Amino acid sequence: MKRRSFVKASVMSTAAVVLPIAANATENTARLPQQEFYELRAYQLKDATQQKLVEDFYKDTAIAALNKLGVKHVGVFTQMQPETQTKLFVLIQYNSLDHFDKVAEKLSIDTDYFTKGATYLNAPAKSPAYERIETSLLKSFKQSPILEAPDKSTRLFELRQYQSPSEAAGKQKIEMFNDQGEMGIFKRLGFKPVFWGETVIGNARPNLTYMLTFADMDAKNAHWKAFGSDPEWKKISSVPKYADALLINKIVSTMLVPTEYSQI
Repeated sequence: MKRRSFVKASVMSTAAVVLPIAANATENTARLPQQEFYELRAYQLKDATQQKLVEDFYKDTAIAALNKLGVKHVGVFTQMQPETQTKLFVLIQYNSLDHFDKVAEKLSIDTDYFTKGATYLNAPAKSPAYERIETSLLKSFKQSPILEAPDKSTRLFELRQYQSPSEAAGKQKIEMFNDQGEMGIFKRLGFKPVFWGETVIGNARPNLTYMLTFADMDAKNAHWKAFGSDPEWKKISSVPKYADALLINKIVSTMLVPTEYSQI
């Protein structure tokens, strides 16, 4: 099966569960831009040598090549407090599913890309550039379809993933964000979200993943404290069908620091 057909079939399969939509959702969605797709990569690295090799590839080759093909934002991050060698997280924005497919096709025949990135792309088996890459493809939420890159001031990022016990539960949690106003609370309280996405291909599905940015850890803690006590959040979360115990069975939070060349 061709790459495009496989990816599109996988994405369409996530539409199998249909849930009620708020009355004004259709009207609001009609005015929104096309939903983006995001590729989220997590590089497993064994040492600083591998980290430098992967980082040099993005800094010197990959980001420029992706930008040339219409990718507006490539974020590269290290873990804030890794237990051992940090993982390297890479977030790549695509305008659409077709854009994702066309970028891959064009990179595959870009001789300049392969020449400049040869140390990474052709790393020998005895000295690999990384141990493994964990990759997910995410589709942005309807009510927040476009990635919002923050300014370049000193900042930390929180990558949060909500894993659900069933596909129906996962869809219902997304409904809370899209149609019941949960995303609006984050923005009103100054969380500065970067993106919201449903994982359509990847590990630990069903899940949704989003990214927030803060000035520092004190700001992070203060924002989450305000969120937990917010009257509007309490109202939404008190609806029985939206109880976290029904919709979420695992939350994974990873604090990240952007590299100096990251576009996010």
